[in-house]
Amino acid sequence: MSSSNYRNNKAMIDKFRKELMAELGEIKDIDRKIMTRAVNDGLARIKKNTPVGLHPNPVTFTVKNGKEAGTVVSFKVSNQRTGGFLRESWRKTPTVKATDGTQAELTNTADYASYWNDGHRIVTKIGGPTKGFVKGTHELEKTVSYVNKRMVSLFKAEIERIDKKYDK
Repeated sequence: MSSSNYRNNKAMIDKFRKELMAELGEIKDIDRKIMTRAVNDGLARIKKNTPVGLHPNPVTFTVKNGKEAGTVVSFKVSNQRTGGFLRESWRKTPTVKATDGTQAELTNTADYASYWNDGHRIVTKIGGPTKGFVKGTHELEKTVSYVNKRMVSLFKAEIERIDKKYDK
């Protein structure tokens, strides 16, 4: 009878070890999976919230300086364009394991992206006095906050999924 118990116990222990190793395998990759998903959601959010410039045709403006000051000028542009370069320039770096955890970044390659995000002063000529200030949108900071909250909710959902899968 003891050999029967031994075989039953050994079978149960082996089954438990197998399930535990499977669960640990899923948990090991959870941080990379969640980071990738949260940053991809953040990328979609920031692209949606980045404005696209609409350039009118004909172009009309009032001359401010010179002997023609006050004259309204209007002309048609042959190749009318719609903006979108700033929106198209958002990218996500690959998610990688770092020494202190997992890492992914949102970047924008447009050279004026920081001015749009952080704000900038207005000058009339190079080296001239400051005439005003344009407030930044701070959309990147808002998206980082969104990604952090998204990671928490995704992590909780993933842990609950794994618990349900391996609980009996």
